[in-house]
Amino acid sequence: MKLFDVYSLYDVEPTYGKGNYVYTEDGTEYLDLYGGHAVISVGHAHPHYVKAVSEQVAKLGFYSNSVENSLQEKFAEMLGKASGYEDYSLFLCNSGAEANENAIKLASFHSGKAKILAFGKAFHGRTSGAVAATDNPKIVAPFNRTENVEFVPLNDIEAVKAKLATGEFCAVLIEGIQGVAGIHCPDNTFLQQLREVTLEHGVSLILDEIQSGYGRTGDFFAHQHAGIRPDIITSAKGIANGFPMGAVLIAPHFEAKKGMLGTTFGGNHLACAAGIAVLEIFEKENLVANAREVGAYLIEELKKIPQLKEVRGRGLMIGMEIEGSASELRLKLLKEHHIFTGGAGVSTVRLLPALTVTRKEADKFLEAFKKLLNE
Repeated sequence: MKLFDVYSLYDVEPTYGKGNYVYTEDGTEYLDLYGGHAVISVGHAHPHYVKAVSEQVAKLGFYSNSVENSLQEKFAEMLGKASGYEDYSLFLCNSGAEANENAIKLASFHSGKAKILAFGKAFHGRTSGAVAATDNPKIVAPFNRTENVEFVPLNDIEAVKAKLATGEFCAVLIEGIQGVAGIHCPDNTFLQQLREVTLEHGVSLILDEIQSGYGRTGDFFAHQHAGIRPDIITSAKGIANGFPMGAVLIAPHFEAKKGMLGTTFGGNHLACAAGIAVLEIFEKENLVANAREVGAYLIEELKKIPQLKEVRGRGLMIGMEIEGSASELRLKLLKEHHIFTGGAGVSTVRLLPALTVTRKEADKFLEAFKKLLNE
């Protein structure tokens, strides 16, 4: 058997990592400023994380959600405190797409309505409901297409008002910052107006914080820059530093019923141990503040580079619009300077490093990046 050929691969194989670096088998070092799609939040092989996961798997790696699991309760308490959502409830699952699926389902159960409103260029995942709410026809199979999802342009509040006035919608689904689209931020004013209009129409506001959340933007969730509180928040990516985990944060007005939501692997003992370790590292090392400070420095320095058409983002979620091919530039960064970055579309380079990244490492990237742009 061979692998189903769906990924374009670099001819580099990291076999181990430490901090913000990964290494190939021969010891070649690469600065990791992409974190495996924003997944690595506390760096590779952080000693506290390794210890917590190792000790837990040596005791009990998994049992089903048919028994009590105090690790889930501890994680929920810590996440509530860290995020400022202590009065919300938590449903644990395995991935960002699964979190979005359950968020949509919950909103539909709550209102009895079927339609959701999403935004142009949105990306919410690849499973059935999540991909239907993703504005990319290339990855939406005929089976997934549905009249229950409609799209309007980002930051167009009048278009939102016109749709919600029909009374057909159970939810509005929006990313805290659009990541796959190329780091496009909803305006703070737009998010505030969106919160007002959804409350007015009794429509659930779902914030997809899978890529933009978990401290990456310098607040725990990106929407907190706008001072709003959505009805449902979805999270994943950096939540467990590479262990598969997703979460749905649910406002108090939603009524839980037995069997309404469920999962086999979600919230298992090993996942919770990993998630707890991440939050402990966040607190001890002030990583949300570090993301804010190093991110602000990077954005400020990038905006000084005349060859860049635009610099977008907040904290350590950054997109740079270049002239020409971003994929070619990223390949040069990798091959010539041993730096991993991400892409989005034809001309956007994305930075999604661990929240542990230092100013020294940021300077290392800036030096290499400027050199390539000046060639």
